[in-house]
Amino acid sequence: MSVIVKPIFTEKQTALTDKYENRYGFIVAPTANKVEIKNAVEALYNVHVESVNTMQYDGKKRSRYTKSGVVNGSTPAYKKAIITLKKGETIDLFSNI
Repeated sequence: MSVIVKPIFTEKQTALTDKYENRYGFIVAPTANKVEIKNAVEALYNVHVESVNTMQYDGKKRSRYTKSGVVNGSTPAYKKAIITLKKGETIDLFSNI
């Protein structure tokens, strides 16, 4: 299983990246620790990581109304990592799209 699941492209994360040019957000495997995340980003993007901050998010409860009644469920839980690179380095996340 890969450590990095996908990069984050939300308005909030884009604003953070615009404010601090060397910070990027990634959805990572829930079992990954900071050292594994750092090594994976350095190997994948060929940059030097200064620090890694991680956050655990629980799934949200959701319900919707259907013909057969109310259906309850939840969104999946995930782990987010904010990567800070060394000064002057950047990651081009759109290069392989």
